[in-house]
Amino acid sequence: MTKHHSEVAQLEALAAELIGEARGIDARRTARTLVGGPAQRATLIALAEGAELAEHDAPVAATLQVLTGQVRLHTHDRDWVLDRGHLAAIPPERHGLIALTDAAVLLTVALR
Repeated sequence: MTKHHSEVAQLEALAAELIGEARGIDARRTARTLVGGPAQRATLIALAEGAELAEHDAPVAATLQVLTGQVRLHTHDRDWVLDRGHLAAIPPERHGLIALTDAAVLLTVALR
């Protein structure tokens, strides 16, 4: 059997580790890129309760999967409360994210 991935991430354990780190720093959030390449990037983002990613421009295409906790994804005129197990397409407009509880999310972005 051919090995196609150089590393396999154990998301649950890594999410717990990063949430612990986020709780201990002023920014109240931390992230680790798990998959990088010319076409896509997957980043695990941990946010302590109340932490926010301020509004920013949307990538070409992206999804947000909630691994643990609860977050609110919002645009200028809409918002979605996402719980563990939810997967959402990132809206193609400026958006932000707020952690309603300690949370870990997997952001997958198409780079081209």
